[in-house]
Amino acid sequence: MKNLFKITWLCLPILFITVNTSTASIPVLNTEVCVYGGTSAGVIAAYTAKKMGKQVLLIEPGLHLGGMSSGGLGFTDIGNKYVVTGLARDFYRRIGANYGRFEQWIFEPKVAEKIFDDYVNRAGFKVLKSTRIVSAQKQGNKIISITTEDSVHPGKISYRTIKAIMFIDCSYEGDLMARAGVSYSTGREANSEYNETIDGVQVVDGHQMPDGIDPHKIPGDANSGLLWGINQGNVRPNGSGDKKIQAYNYRITLTNVPENRIPITRPDNYNPERYELLKRLKQLKPWKSFTDILFLSNMPNGKTDINNLGGFSTDMIGMNWDYPDADYAKREQIIKAHEDYTKGLLYFVGHDASVPEPVREQMLQWGYPKDEFTDHQHFSPQLYIREARRMKGELIMTQHHCQGRETVRDGVGMAAYTMDSHNCDRQVINGMTKNEGNVEVGGFGPYPVSYRAITPKKAEATNLLVPVCLSATHIAYGSIRMEPVFMVLGQSAAVAACMAIDKGATVQQVDVTLIRQQLRDNPFADGSIPEVLVDNDDTAHCQITGDWQKEKSGGYGPSYLLDTASSGESKSIKYLPEIKTSGNYSVYAYFPKVKKASTKTMIKIFDGKQLNEKTIDVASLEVAGQTSGEWIALGSFALSKGQQPYVEISTEDADGATAADAILFVPSKKL
Repeated sequence: MKNLFKITWLCLPILFITVNTSTASIPVLNTEVCVYGGTSAGVIAAYTAKKMGKQVLLIEPGLHLGGMSSGGLGFTDIGNKYVVTGLARDFYRRIGANYGRFEQWIFEPKVAEKIFDDYVNRAGFKVLKSTRIVSAQKQGNKIISITTEDSVHPGKISYRTIKAIMFIDCSYEGDLMARAGVSYSTGREANSEYNETIDGVQVVDGHQMPDGIDPHKIPGDANSGLLWGINQGNVRPNGSGDKKIQAYNYRITLTNVPENRIPITRPDNYNPERYELLKRLKQLKPWKSFTDILFLSNMPNGKTDINNLGGFSTDMIGMNWDYPDADYAKREQIIKAHEDYTKGLLYFVGHDASVPEPVREQMLQWGYPKDEFTDHQHFSPQLYIREARRMKGELIMTQHHCQGRETVRDGVGMAAYTMDSHNCDRQVINGMTKNEGNVEVGGFGPYPVSYRAITPKKAEATNLLVPVCLSATHIAYGSIRMEPVFMVLGQSAAVAACMAIDKGATVQQVDVTLIRQQLRDNPFADGSIPEVLVDNDDTAHCQITGDWQKEKSGGYGPSYLLDTASSGESKSIKYLPEIKTSGNYSVYAYFPKVKKASTKTMIKIFDGKQLNEKTIDVASLEVAGQTSGEWIALGSFALSKGQQPYVEISTEDADGATAADAILFVPSKKL
C-alpha cells in the first residue's frame, strides 16, 4: 500500500486543497518540485525540472524573475566562457539573438526579463510571485512542506502550504534552507579555519581611500564624532574571522537618450552629509569626470550598468551586516536605505555645488530610462545581494579548490572568476579613513564545483538542494557567486532532484555520474542535438604540429595555444570532432584577444567531402563585455556521422601572433 499511495500522490495535478486549522483555512498546494527564489538560477531550475516531466512550482518573493540578471547586472561577470554550459549558455545565446549576434554578455534588464519570462511560458510551469516563506515543516530529516505568505500583504490570512517531494532553494538569502534547519555560515571565516590566506579581515590597496582623509566631522577634532559611513571600533588583525558581509549596491541602469530619459531628482530622505567623505576624497583627488567615482559600462541602446569604483562609490559599506538573518521588515529597511543612498549619490554628483560644474553637467546628461523597471519608478527593484548565508553542506569549497590545490571529482558545474570580495567595513586606521575587506585574487583556470557543495548534510535535509547559497567559505564563494554559474548549478540541482524522485532516493544518494551524463547528453533540456566542442586541451580530438606556446589565462577553457611567428616554422592544430548525429552545423572558432595579433589567420574546414579555406582578420576582433575573446563564424556545413570532418588552424602566411583555442560545432536549432 505504501508504494501505491506514493505513486497516486505523485500523479496528482498541481491544485489547491483547503484544510481546516485552529486559526484559519489554509490552502494547500501539492507539487513534485518546489523551487524557491525566481533568480536566474531559480528560473533555470524550474524550467529544467518541468522539461524533465515533473510538476513544478516556482515561488518568487518579488514581482520579477531573473534576480540580478534582469535587475541591472547586464555587464556579465564571466571569468571564462568555458564554464558557461547548458541552459546558461542558451540564455546568453538568446540574449545574442535579440541583438543579432551569436551570443552576447551585455544586455538591457528588460531584454533579460523577457527571456526569463519566455522560459516560463515555453515550459508551462506555475509561478507564484509576491510570495515568501514563513516556515518549513519536517519529519525527521525530510522537508514535508513550507508555509508562505503574501509579500505585499503579509499575515496569516494570506498563508499557503506548499507540499513537494523535492525542494530547491535558489534565493540569494537562503531563506528556505535556513527555515528548514540546515546549517549555514554568515560573514567571513578566519584564515586559520581552512588554512586559507585571503579570507577574513583584509586591509589592502584595492578600492581604498587614499591616505590623508580625516574621519571626523570637524577635521582634527576627535570629539566631533565620525562622519557618516565610518564605523566605530578597531580593525582586527588580517585574516581574522567575523560576521561582516561584503557590501551590497545597486547595478544602476541609466540612459543618455533624451527621449527615453527621466531626470534624476532629489530623492526621499536625501541627506548631503552622507557624501561628506566623497567631498574630502574629491578635494584630495579632484574629479575630471563623474566616471571617476562611478564604474560605467555601456549597455545597448544608450543605457548603463554602473558599478562601484574606488574608495567611495555605490557600495554602501558596512550597512548590510544584519541583512542575512534579518526579518522581512528589517530587510526592507536595509533595502530602502540602500536605494535612498544610491539615488542620493546620483543626485549629489549632478547637483551639489561642491562638485565641479563640468562634472555636474556630465551627470545631468543621464537619467532613469522610461522603458526599464516601469512598475518601480524606473529604478531596479533588486538590490545586489552579493553574499548572505552560505550553507555548511556535505563539502565546503575553499580557496584551495579555486586555486587548484584541491580538486573535487563530483563537479556538476565549473567556476573561474577571480576570488572577489567587495569591502566589508570602513574604519579609522592610523587616524585616517580606510576601507577593509576588498580582495581581488585571480590567475587560475576553471575549476569544478562539487555536487556535495549544493547538497545539505544528510542528517539535516534529504530532499533539498541549494545551488545559490551553496557551501563555500567567504572567499571561495566570492569566485563562485556569478550569475552564469548560478544558472549552471540551478540546472544541475534540478536534474538531481528529478533523478531522486524517479529513484525514490535522497539527494545525497543520486549518482553524480548520471547527473553529468544527463547534462552532457541533453544540455538544453529539450532533447535537441548537443553541440560538439573541441578544445585545444582535448588531446584525443586534436592533432598538434609544431612547437606552440601554451597560455593558461585569457582564453577559452584551461589554456590556448599561441605562436608569435618568431621562428618562421609553419605550425598547425587540427580539431577532429566526433559527430554522432548527421545534420547541418554552424562552425565557430574562439579567438582570444592577443597582443600583436596577425592580420590574418588561415583556417581549413573539411566537411568529410570537400575542403574549404577561410582567412580570418583577427586584428579587427572586437571583444564585447568582460571576456577574453569572441566566437567567429566559419560557416555552415553538412556533417555526417562516420565521416572524419576537421577544422585546421595554421600559422601559414601569419604576420603576427596566431592563437588556436577552441572550435564549436552547433547543430541547426530554432531558438
